[in-house]
Order: sequence, then C-alpha cells, then structure tokens
Amino acid sequence: MTHGDSSRPRFHLAMPVDDLTAARHFYGQVLGLETGRTADTWVDWNLFGHQLVTHLAPAGTQQVHNPVDGHDVPVPHFGLILTVPDFHQLAERLRTHGAKFVIEPYVRFAGEPGEQWTMFLLDPAGNALEFKAFADDAQVFAS
Repeated sequence: MTHGDSSRPRFHLAMPVDDLTAARHFYGQVLGLETGRTADTWVDWNLFGHQLVTHLAPAGTQQVHNPVDGHDVPVPHFGLILTVPDFHQLAERLRTHGAKFVIEPYVRFAGEPGEQWTMFLLDPAGNALEFKAFADDAQVFAS
C-alpha cells in the first residue's frame, strides 16, 4: 500500500509493541504495509503515506473502552479514514489473513450525521486500530 504523494500533511506516530517479530508479521504481511528504516528495537512503516513506527516496549499499553453506537470502543486507538472501496478491500484482506476484529466492519451512525463504515482490531501488542470510510467526506466532522 503506497500512498506517498499527497498535498495533505502526513502524520508520524510512534507506538509501543512487545514483540517486533509479531509486529513485522502483522503490519507487513496482514496489513500489507511497506517497511522503511529498521533497527533492533524499531521498524518504520508506510501507512498510506503516513509514518508509523513500532518501537519495542515490553511493558505494553493500557486500554479502556468507551461506548459508541452500541459498541465498546478501545481507547487509545488510531487509524485512517479510507475511501469506501479501500475500506472494503482492507476488510477483506484482514478476513483472508484471519484477523480477529474487536468490532466487525459495519456502518456506524446509519442514517445520521457522520454515517461511516468502521472496523476495529488489535495488533499483536494490543494496540487498537480503527479504519473508517465515509461515503460523503463532508460527514467527517458532521455533528
């Protein structure tokens, strides 16, 4: 997944993982991300043109859950807003690789402002990822 040419600002996110081998498999094979620079304790990933870095941090992370649209949403989490076709392509890729969803792909806020496709899963270190898609980009910040 290469999406490096963009006039939009790109984010950089460094996040903890407790097993770099498992992170390499999940981010490289399951999500299909390209690897950037690496070291013994970290790996750079191209996440649709954004820089994601997995850093070895054996202590792990702590999560809580908040209710949203009838689902327990893991916090903290991060992810991307994709196009609807890219969202469904990624969901199928994840299913093909046997990914276990925390929240299965579905339409959140159906028929309401902010209607969106969303799905949540955890990486091997327990970091929560959300991928979402809006049929209408004007709904991203709708209230």
